[in-house]
Amino acid sequence: MKTTVDPKLFALVCGALIGSGMKSAVKIVNEKTVVRATWRNKPDSRSKREEMVVTFGEPNYQERDFIKKCKKAGEPMPVKKIQFRAYPKKVKP
Repeated sequence: MKTTVDPKLFALVCGALIGSGMKSAVKIVNEKTVVRATWRNKPDSRSKREEMVVTFGEPNYQERDFIKKCKKAGEPMPVKKIQFRAYPKKVKP
């Protein structure tokens, strides 16, 4: 079964991630499809190159759990807001 995703969603997720300062952004299209953009490395002022990975397909375990909670709360399924994930915090020894 092939999944089709509107190309505008890719631009929406990438644009939201660029200005946010977060690690990744996820747009939930329906119960079985998500669009995710993730920085490969943390962008900084020294680097002249920034790489972003854009994927679409089935949700991972965190996204499946979020979808279950949304359905339980009565949220309509194309979730309007984009979900962000921050960079992991460094553990000080």
